[in-house]
This record gives sequence, C-alpha cells and structure tokens, in this order.
Amino acid sequence: MPLRRPYRQPPRRYHWPELQLNIWILIVLSGSAICLGVFAWFMAVQSQLGLGIPWLFPFMIVTGSLGVFFIFLILVLAARRFLLPGIIIIGSFVLFALWLTGLIETSLQLYGVAANVNDNCQNHVVNNVATGNYVGTMVWLVQSTICWIGE
Repeated sequence: MPLRRPYRQPPRRYHWPELQLNIWILIVLSGSAICLGVFAWFMAVQSQLGLGIPWLFPFMIVTGSLGVFFIFLILVLAARRFLLPGIIIIGSFVLFALWLTGLIETSLQLYGVAANVNDNCQNHVVNNVATGNYVGTMVWLVQSTICWIGE
C-alpha cells in the first residue's frame, strides 16, 4: 500500500482594507521619518559644536530606522498578500513602546530637574536683556521668541 502524503492547506491570504492600511502606513512612515530626521539633525549639531552625544539621540535614530524598515516589510508582505495581523500588532506594539520611551526621556531632558532646557533658556534670556542697534539685540530677540516664558 503506497504512503499517502498528508493534506497540506495552502497558506492563508488576508485581504486588508486598502484605505485604512494606507492611512496607517502613511502616518507611521511620516512619524518615523520625522523622528529619524530630527534626531539625526540633533546629532549633527552636537558633533559640530564639539559636544557629547546623549544616548537618546542614537536610540531615537534606531527607533525611526526600525519604523521605516517595518513599513517597507509591511509593504512587501502586503504585496504578496502574506501580511498577517500578528505581524502588525506585535510590530506596532514594539515600535510604540520604543517611541514612548524616547518621548518620555526627551521630555525629561527638556523639562526635568537635572537639565531643564526651558529654565536655562529663560535664565539666559531674562538675565541678559540686550538693547541697541547691533547683532546681540537681534540674537536676544530670536532667543526670546524661542524660549517659552510661562507666566
């Protein structure tokens, strides 16, 4: 009696709603690209100023790069109709956790106790008021518009 091969089901194919998937891809891709670009610019400025680079900048660059890679992986899998819901759910959760970590650390660096950028900016602008017709006054005006002065 010949051996029979066990019946093998074809792989599942999912049909995703195109509009929702495209909007989600656009939002995640633009967010990841913006995050990647902003923190890459921060690293370039830190290097040009000869300052140290905090761990947050490379972390957010890697997070943004992973987001862009994840979107391209989703596009490839969607084109082959092999995009599984688990891939979207797990990948989105991991990227959201990484992004939230970077957001919390960024807010701690900007408005935390140790290195409060906002307080330093206010101290510099409020204590060094410039007047007169020269470049220092222009610099002070620009700095005063950048600093958020809460009242």
